[in-house]
Amino acid sequence: MFLAGIGRAVLGLCDATGAMVLFALRAVVNIVVPPFYGIEFLRQMLRIGYFSLPVVGLTALFTGGALALQIYAGGSRFNAESAVPSIVAIGMVRELGPVLCGLMVAGRVGASIAAEIGSMRVTEQIDALTTLSTSPMKYLVAPRVLAATLTLPMLTAVSDIIGVMGGFFVGTTRLNITSGNYIQNTLDYLTGGDVVSSLVKGAVFGFIISVVGCYEGYNSGRGAQGVAQATRAAVVTASILILAANYLLTEAFFTT
Repeated sequence: MFLAGIGRAVLGLCDATGAMVLFALRAVVNIVVPPFYGIEFLRQMLRIGYFSLPVVGLTALFTGGALALQIYAGGSRFNAESAVPSIVAIGMVRELGPVLCGLMVAGRVGASIAAEIGSMRVTEQIDALTTLSTSPMKYLVAPRVLAATLTLPMLTAVSDIIGVMGGFFVGTTRLNITSGNYIQNTLDYLTGGDVVSSLVKGAVFGFIISVVGCYEGYNSGRGAQGVAQATRAAVVTASILILAANYLLTEAFFTT
């Protein structure tokens, strides 16, 4: 019985993974094949990008400041306080900026997408679109996936900049680091490859968030409980996939 339970769980995971991959492929195909719903795409760009700026910016600001304090406290044990600017910059741009941005957007946007599409499934609005000869994949899924994939790199860039600024403010006001030295050390150690990797991670995370949110909402169960389960699954699944994808991308960018 125990082994049978493990086998069912593994088969269920494989089935869900395959279904989500096929859903993602259908979404990509519907992005590149006309017709295009430009107004819906712009609306999703606004919802995903502009309205996520406050939570992303505040998260990055306080994380950059806290990171500077922690690095200074640890570096002081080895007389390495001067490493604060470079480590804050590298840490925020390579890892914390894109990952925290992705997780915050997953909690805000991924849940919203799943709840919205799930509610449409429950109230049979998706079936109504099909009846009106409008593809739900093209009208609901494709604009959201494209908007998230293009918007997350922009949000990631904002997160990186604000995170570095948070470390700068703490370093110059609390840690007695001159502004000139802080800026110079940041520019000396931060490379173009770091920035490129951050933006690529943002695009991948945006694709993951939108696909998972749309998939869970599109396949939502009936009733309020089904929508709640889809929303919860969207956030949890997207967060796990973001962390896994972050490791794989870091491996690809910085160990080859």
